Amino acid sequence: MLTLLSRADGASIHEKMQATQWQQHSVRGFLAGTVKKKLGFSLSSATAKDGSRRYRIEPKRNR
Repeated sequence: MLTLLSRADGASIHEKMQATQWQQHSVRGFLAGTVKKKLGFSLSSATAKDGSRRYRIEPKRNR
């Protein structure tokens, strides 16, 4: 899942569902509970040309 989210173009909910065999609500829960809260990653989303929403982990900026 983290590999999919780390790609330059991110991944759609459907792609993550296929990769994990999870239901949509489980994927969304993983994004909110694990990726954002527990791991502390910054997650962004954008709408692709086909209308699907794609999510990706934002790289950390060096300060």
